Amino acid sequence: MNSDRAKWLALVAVPLMAGCVHDGAGTAPASTFGEANRQTMLAQVVEPDNAYENAVPPASAAKAGQATERYRKDTVKKPERVRSTSVSSGSGSSTGSGSNP
Repeated sequence: MNSDRAKWLALVAVPLMAGCVHDGAGTAPASTFGEANRQTMLAQVVEPDNAYENAVPPASAAKAGQATERYRKDTVKKPERVRSTSVSSGSGSSTGSGSNP
């Protein structure tokens, strides 16, 4: 009686286990592992073969020497202040002063 039960169990279990087998050959999508990294690197390269008219940027030895002397004497010129944002007054809750109350 035990052997009959085992046969029936095998007949039922074999088709169920066949559903667990996966043959990925030809059905799996192409691997995209690392694609985000490749796309980010490509986005950073604007023109890999860009030819500049002047490969060496213009420089002035006299100005570089003057800047070095000012640095040594601690009389460096303060850079011009450039604002990247604008503050406008309005009826909002922001005071525009840049400090937190």
